[in-house]
Amino acid sequence: MIDNFAKDNLHGRLRRDRTSLLWKLDGLSEYDVRRPVTATGTNLLGLVKHLATVEARYFGEVFARPSPEPLPRWQDSDGSDLWATEDETRDQIVGYYRRTWEHSDATIDELPLDAPGHVPWWPEPHADTNLFAVLVHVLGETVRHAGHADILRESLDGRTGMRPEFEKPIDEEARAAHCAKIEQAAKSAAQRLSRVGDAT
Repeated sequence: MIDNFAKDNLHGRLRRDRTSLLWKLDGLSEYDVRRPVTATGTNLLGLVKHLATVEARYFGEVFARPSPEPLPRWQDSDGSDLWATEDETRDQIVGYYRRTWEHSDATIDELPLDAPGHVPWWPEPHADTNLFAVLVHVLGETVRHAGHADILRESLDGRTGMRPEFEKPIDEEARAAHCAKIEQAAKSAAQRLSRVGDAT
């Protein structure tokens, strides 16, 4: 009973966060979904492409259920799954992610939580694992990158929210006042702590 509850709960959260990530692309230009927004090149479409590859590997080869999508060997991973080339379209990458969901969902639905799996890129003795551990791991990866997407989208056009129904209109004046309050608190704390440090 608890296994079914745990699987349904984790799987439901994974589905929710996949959808939230894709929503972050809505309404953006081709340039904005692709362009690097951080010093390390993090970009929205690259996050989608990366998570598609993550799911294809973890819910595919780990359980001897290879993804129908062509993937390079994990040993050959070179970071190219973190950005979109000029020849890859948004529709191709989003389609790849959605097709990967179908394959992942089939693995999750068909296997019990204690189904054994092997993750060759994990160090021993952790490489031998099970569906429960992999589901938690992939959910963690998805949540982490959905959080990155939140920050990237806010940096691009100010839009925030986890899902469309939680999005609020942007009040630039209220945001500026809120940021000014936080900035003032940061400066005051730094000055006070600096004085304390000088006194000791």
